[in-house]
Amino acid sequence: MKRLILKLCLLTVILLTLIPTFALAQKSRTLILGAYTVPKEAYQQEVIPAFQKFWKAKTGEDVKFEESYTASGAQARAIIGGFEADVAALSLEGDLQKVVEAGLINHNWKIGPQKGMVTNSVVAIGYRPGNPKQIKDWEDLAKPGVEVIYPNPKTSGGAMWGVNAIYGAGLKISEAKGKKDPVYAANLLKGIQKNVKVMDKSGRESVTTFERGIGDAIVTYENEVLLRQKEGKNFPFIVPKSTILIENPTAIVDKYVDKHGTRDLAEAFVDFCFTEAAQRSFAKFGLRPVLPKIADEFKDKFPQPELLFDVSYLGGWPQIEKDIYGPSGVWIKILEDLATGK
Repeated sequence: MKRLILKLCLLTVILLTLIPTFALAQKSRTLILGAYTVPKEAYQQEVIPAFQKFWKAKTGEDVKFEESYTASGAQARAIIGGFEADVAALSLEGDLQKVVEAGLINHNWKIGPQKGMVTNSVVAIGYRPGNPKQIKDWEDLAKPGVEVIYPNPKTSGGAMWGVNAIYGAGLKISEAKGKKDPVYAANLLKGIQKNVKVMDKSGRESVTTFERGIGDAIVTYENEVLLRQKEGKNFPFIVPKSTILIENPTAIVDKYVDKHGTRDLAEAFVDFCFTEAAQRSFAKFGLRPVLPKIADEFKDKFPQPELLFDVSYLGGWPQIEKDIYGPSGVWIKILEDLATGK
């Protein structure tokens, strides 16, 4: 009897010893991702599952994700307003900078060879099968009778990229002819804006509107069209001779990761997005890789436009905010003119 009691006591000690190890192995944490809508499929179908597998193998810890996808500007405002995203994956630097200015990000998120930009794309023009309106470049969108779709720059980073692309292309095209001409660029943008039929609140919503049969052409992300083609849809498009390089930033939100105790997890996820495997996943869903090696692997899929430019050509985001979207900005002036019939 004493021997049985001794064995039971020994077994109890062993079980008590194993419980913390078992509990540790079963430990789970949640990471909150606040992203713009465009890379949703890439994150959900490949990047997040691959990271969960990676983290489990490395630490034994399960990772659950809470995800929110909406227009980039709206997502930035949500994070500033109290949506406690551990990681912000937005469409443009200007939106992320607003989160910085709100005091929620206090580290230098631009450190590293890619300066915090996890994916690239370009602004493209989608059109109807058979190209009945003969869309070949930006000027064709300003022709009478052509109905254009793109989202609202007041809510959508995608729309800002589109407007920037049109205005910047006007500068580039005129410069290639001999002289950079802001008047030509403004008239090109005005001619296209005059033909805009619907301005949805996000790039993804604009694509949905176009797929419902509204509009003759859509100004959108290259990767949005490539995603539809990947799904087997007949969605032809062109990359204009002159267009803008879209750069998409991702960063941890310091205030929220510290509140949640997820800094190590969030940093690991952001780092994982820059791995070769994740960059290949993004490329599969139409986003241009930022790693030179992976970009070279996909160079046939992502041709280089002849007159490609980036935001620095337009003076950087602070200058863009002033020159294009400010109270006296080009786009605002165009809206006022069109509203008064000018």
